[in-house]
Amino acid sequence: MSLHVEHPIFFTIVDDYSRAVWIYLLIDKKEVSSTLKMFFSLVERQFNKQVKIIRTGTRIEFTCMENYFLENGIIFQTSCTGTPQQNERVERKHQHILNVAQALRFQGCLPVDF
Repeated sequence: MSLHVEHPIFFTIVDDYSRAVWIYLLIDKKEVSSTLKMFFSLVERQFNKQVKIIRTGTRIEFTCMENYFLENGIIFQTSCTGTPQQNERVERKHQHILNVAQALRFQGCLPVDF
């Protein structure tokens, strides 16, 4: 699993195996841990699988979850600072999402604020 949180605040989860993507819109970055726990529950109930590894480009949003990861046997990996290529699959997906959102905003004649 690869994760990415960015402004505007949305939380992107990409499954490295299937390339499936989940996007969660957030009001605040503080919602990341509860959203991630809800995602783990979704995966367990809907797919009868457990998340084994979490990989993220930044560690800031996930430091409060280190104990949770340890208690649940989830390996937590981070890429080195300044090396987005280590998490390139989710970085490309994230860029695609932003491009589509920008095109939709333009086609919908929405103000730049959106």
